[in-house]
Amino acid sequence: MSSDITTLVKKYIETWNILDADQRRAAIDALFTEDVEYVDNNVQIEGRAALDDYIAQTQKELAGAVFSLAGEVSSHHDLARFTWHVGPADGQPIAIGYDFAAVENGRVRRLYGFFS
Repeated sequence: MSSDITTLVKKYIETWNILDADQRRAAIDALFTEDVEYVDNNVQIEGRAALDDYIAQTQKELAGAVFSLAGEVSSHHDLARFTWHVGPADGQPIAIGYDFAAVENGRVRRLYGFFS
């Protein structure tokens, strides 16, 4: 179970780096439940389309930045906790985030993010 959730989290982080709209949406459809709930410091949204729009908006705001997993994924009972960085590919992070995800039937159902 833990390796499945780790794989899911890694694919989730990679989704933030997919600039092609069709490829990104296909990744979102594969990774998230239709009624996904996503909450962070900036938004509270529901649904794959809203999440896709938010990722696209974030990519524009952080043009050239790369998201990466920072450390191990901690998980149990279909829940995951993980840290990520965003910043230049060869530089220091401009933001660090801590996310919590709830998985349902192999897809992310809820994701809660915190920035520092």
